[in-house]
Amino acid sequence: MKAGMARASVRLRFAAMRAFYAFLHMRRTISKNVLLEVSLPKAEKQLPRFLTTGQLDVLISAPAAALKSKQAPTWMAARDTAVIELFYSTGMRLSELVGLDVRDVDPISETARVLGKGGRERVCPVGGPALEAIQRYRQAARVNAGPLFINKSRLRLSARAVHSLLKLRLAQAGLPADLSPHKLRHSFATHLLDNGADLRSVQTLLGHASLSTTQIYTHVTIERLKTAYLAAHPRAEV
Repeated sequence: MKAGMARASVRLRFAAMRAFYAFLHMRRTISKNVLLEVSLPKAEKQLPRFLTTGQLDVLISAPAAALKSKQAPTWMAARDTAVIELFYSTGMRLSELVGLDVRDVDPISETARVLGKGGRERVCPVGGPALEAIQRYRQAARVNAGPLFINKSRLRLSARAVHSLLKLRLAQAGLPADLSPHKLRHSFATHLLDNGADLRSVQTLLGHASLSTTQIYTHVTIERLKTAYLAAHPRAEV
């Protein structure tokens, strides 16, 4: 901490050291795990980063723009658009998205059946633009069964591949490269709350077991309200 290391880095290193000392204690190499007595600094609460609606519009249109310049095959551009649209439309986790099969997305009921953390299943509403993007991709890639999103070898798209395709599309859109798939989930939750959705509904849509996990997004919207207030109210500041 004196050297200026971030609290999260300190906690991460001590977690590794504690695990190593626990291993040594289990093997009876040491008589006591002394690191258990070391108190760690509290983790810093960081507000989640998210994309604006304008940034999302640019990101969603990036694969189509690349297609016009012949930088990607038709079906891959359609797939990437569908991936981004579905992320933002449902707020699902990366692991949930790559785990989807064709049968999990129902265009009739406009829903997706998702297997979340702890094996908990939930049903997510899917917006019209996302359903249309999925349909265009499936037709272009001739995907009729099995994994919904596939790679060049027609195998299930991996989480690492989704990270890579998002980095590519962010670069093409001229957006920050450090935006991750999880930031699309943050954007989904933040925009819902900004537009009047109640916290319990957002909790259910995100698949959070605890409401306290969802509450971090209320801090984001409150901060945005404060910024707008300070900028617009004539007597907001002394």
